[in-house]
Amino acid sequence: MISTDFTNNKRTIRKIYGIIGALITLIVPFFLMLDNHDHHLETDQSFCPFKMVTGFPCPGCGITKSLVYFYEGDIYKSLSYHILGPFVILFCATTIVVLVAELITKREYFTRLMFNKKLAYKLAYFLAFYHIIRLVLFVKNNSFDDVLHQSIWF
Repeated sequence: MISTDFTNNKRTIRKIYGIIGALITLIVPFFLMLDNHDHHLETDQSFCPFKMVTGFPCPGCGITKSLVYFYEGDIYKSLSYHILGPFVILFCATTIVVLVAELITKREYFTRLMFNKKLAYKLAYFLAFYHIIRLVLFVKNNSFDDVLHQSIWF
């Protein structure tokens, strides 16, 4: 039999990790924005391992650049790098507020929404559909040489 204290401690630690993860997700692009005064992010090599090996973007490619340009106030460029970038900011901020409130009040909020399988599947389908569209446009707009330039093989 598992004691309640151990289960509560495990949940508390997970909430703290969630807050730390959301803060890192919001802070790293902010510091990149501070260093982006000459817009070097547009020409720099991607840090995505999948893109470095294949030259093709993964489903999450562009989210960091999207957050940087959102912080700079360029919503159009933010959405052009990844349509979910601004939603990541909203999700992380909401996650931080909810998890801090849960830690303070020792109550759980939005658990049905956060662990909703239907919502997760809908988001996964949307991301897959969006990624397929991005891949089609990427192949249409880039030659084989361009793809090689975006990988580590060139």
